[in-house]
Amino acid sequence: MYAVNVRDHFMIAHSFRGEAFGPAQRLHGATYVVDLEFRRAALDPDGMVVDIALATDGLRSVLGELNLRNLDDDPAFAGRNTTTEFMARVIFDRVAARIAAGGFGSHAGGLAGLRVRLNESHVAWASYEGPLPGGTV
Repeated sequence: MYAVNVRDHFMIAHSFRGEAFGPAQRLHGATYVVDLEFRRAALDPDGMVVDIALATDGLRSVLGELNLRNLDDDPAFAGRNTTTEFMARVIFDRVAARIAAGGFGSHAGGLAGLRVRLNESHVAWASYEGPLPGGTV
């Protein structure tokens, strides 16, 4: 399996509901370093997993929708705890939708899967990974 990773970051504010979150129930901020890994079994006709420039721009665009926002105010997240794990899936789904719409180049439809890793710090992270429709593992 071939893989290409691109990285960016975003900053958010949010709070959590539930005793399990202790002090994080109060409004607080987070800065995530995001690793987005593209996977495919065989290289595309140009010898690539994905166009790195398009991947970088695409990730930046997805994160731009979230950057410097209070997620508590976003109707898309109403009633949800926007944990690191949850946000990894949100980013996965948004990137997958852009791939399906052609936003990552004409050969990106052959991608087998993605992995999104949100690094909260140098010692803690969460990720979500899964297959993409039409890709071959």
